[in-house]
Amino acid sequence: MFIDRVVIEFVAGKGGNGVVAWRREKFIPKGGPSGGNGGKGGSVILEADAQIVSLDWFRHRRLIKAHNGGDGGGNCQQGRNGQDLILKVPCGTLVKDSKTGEILHDFVNDKERFILCKGGRGGRGNDSFKTPTNRAPNTCTSGTLGEVKHIELELKLIADVGLVGFPNAGKSTLISSLAGLRVKVAAYPFTTLQPNLGFIELGNYQRIYIADIPGIIEGASHNRGLGLEFLRHIERTKLLIFILDASGIDGRTPTHDFRVLREEIGAYNPELLERPYLVALNKIDAEEAPALMEEFCRTYEIPPHALFKISAAYGDGLQALVEEMARRLQAPQEEAY
Repeated sequence: MFIDRVVIEFVAGKGGNGVVAWRREKFIPKGGPSGGNGGKGGSVILEADAQIVSLDWFRHRRLIKAHNGGDGGGNCQQGRNGQDLILKVPCGTLVKDSKTGEILHDFVNDKERFILCKGGRGGRGNDSFKTPTNRAPNTCTSGTLGEVKHIELELKLIADVGLVGFPNAGKSTLISSLAGLRVKVAAYPFTTLQPNLGFIELGNYQRIYIADIPGIIEGASHNRGLGLEFLRHIERTKLLIFILDASGIDGRTPTHDFRVLREEIGAYNPELLERPYLVALNKIDAEEAPALMEEFCRTYEIPPHALFKISAAYGDGLQALVEEMARRLQAPQEEAY
């Protein structure tokens, strides 16, 4: 199961207590204080890992605690420090305060680290209180508690290209053909229930990362269908590709689908409408496709270099689409399409 949002309580380790102790070795007439300090508590640290694609490890975990520091000992022995707890999260994870919604950190780069909760300080033993005027202090302090935070981890996939379209438009078939992913493909809606992430290997040792977003329907911005669960995953993509079903098999037309998709994306985040995009009319081998594609071209004046007629199942037109994707990702971001 793809997990992209969890709410967890994180607790850093408590600092160890200082102690009161005295030297009592034989032949040392004035032993004096020898109580050691407590060790510091372990911190909770989050680290981005490009090899992790979901927050599945955090599933069913509601409380995560770091190790406490050890108490001090006699003979000025300091307690051990609590071990830091380093937790791996996917690149693209937002760290938010679950109560206020404040964004504390945004993980973008691999190996990036963020100290989420700092461990408590160790307490002082009586040896640390001795002074020239107070040679036999009989006091010590307790270690402080570590930080406690209620955190929401929210994942937004980081990809170069986001595939958006209605259910059964052929997005899964397309990413399967382009990236060689084994994804569920069937002739009914909502076969994709979680985002799929793959990549296209280019000839110059570069890759184009593609995210297949589960089908968007009318009202998705108001949480209909899979709704807001996955719309957020297209926010980090550099280029959008609208996959439109040109067969009319589900009683819809590419003209209708394109209008609704733009409206839903704009209602969710108006800034996404300024994102560069391409349009791919899929299933061109269907009998009704020519008439529906002609209607679409009359309604929307999409430039020829941004409009592609493809068959994801048979591979028609995919090479030209990939070449334009590569060119567009290297182009200035001001280009609307």
